[in-house]
Amino acid sequence: MSRKKSADPELAHQLSRRGMLGVTAGVSAAALLGASAIPAAAQGAQAGHGHGHGHGSGPGKGQPVLTPGRLGVQLYSLRDKVSTLGFAKVFDELERFGYDEIEYAGYTQGSAGAITLPQLKRLARDHGLKGIGSHVNYYDDNNPGAYSFAQNLTKVLDDAQELGLEHIGTASGPFRYGSTVDAWKRAAADFNTYGAAARRRGMKFYQHNHAEEFSFATDRPNVRLYDVLLAETDPNLVYLEMDIYWAFAGQFRFSRTAEGRPAPFDPLEYVLRQPHRYPLFHVKDGIADIAARDGYRMVDVGDGDIDYRRFISAVNKTRDGRRAHHWQVEHDEPVDSLAFARKSAAHLHSLRERR
Repeated sequence: MSRKKSADPELAHQLSRRGMLGVTAGVSAAALLGASAIPAAAQGAQAGHGHGHGHGSGPGKGQPVLTPGRLGVQLYSLRDKVSTLGFAKVFDELERFGYDEIEYAGYTQGSAGAITLPQLKRLARDHGLKGIGSHVNYYDDNNPGAYSFAQNLTKVLDDAQELGLEHIGTASGPFRYGSTVDAWKRAAADFNTYGAAARRRGMKFYQHNHAEEFSFATDRPNVRLYDVLLAETDPNLVYLEMDIYWAFAGQFRFSRTAEGRPAPFDPLEYVLRQPHRYPLFHVKDGIADIAARDGYRMVDVGDGDIDYRRFISAVNKTRDGRRAHHWQVEHDEPVDSLAFARKSAAHLHSLRERR
């Protein structure tokens, strides 16, 4: 169990500081959201950066945005191919597309047959792919035998260690105990426990967000739940994998409190305030659509309006930025998963820094 004390006596102070963002967002975020109803990440697209414009400056016009060796894919995007073709054939394609890393979403391959963890580790290595992380359920309180952090922490960590992973995390939201401040403090305590256990094995525990993490506490409607998570987790034990698409969807959906008060935030500013807490990112794209619930319609990376040249370049400029971060492409429901993986890699490799 982490010895980090609850931040409750100081929570109001922490959440009121500019460094915690929350409802007191920085000037840049207010400017981004105040200009129009268009999602902030898409405003650059109105100047010609989206819908196939590539967000890039073309080959030979500056340093590549993507750090060599840091491009990965979340295998959830390829779950149909993993299940029918198996890891070997999928890894063949990923190697050909120029991927360096993979993030697991389970260690089985359906009709393609059984595979052991040592076999899976060797297979990835043989294709030049490094297992960088894995998504595991946070909890299943109705099933003591569930493969989850809460129910079987030791087994989850054993498997991650056998695969040689540097990170082990969850894409489950911290809603185990509800949506109040105290409920998220309890979830944060769980995460501190998992983070301490992972650290003892030389790994980092992380949580991957969806849009709802940026909603507000039901008992304190001016407090953003994501800020509670940041305040209550030990930064040396609990890390974040920002899903950039879902963070911008959260920006669109939760730019006002339940009471209607303006509460803008900028996902990039969260990262720039504490870049060391974000070793991993999910890169997925969307076309701005204010009629959609999330403000975007998900598309293949490079076909949408999220300016990844701007986002990745900004992260690169942080301390040790080019070496400390990993970029995993993802699409929740790709039309053609292998085509998605190919197009996404080509797009990100094409991006160049502005001179």
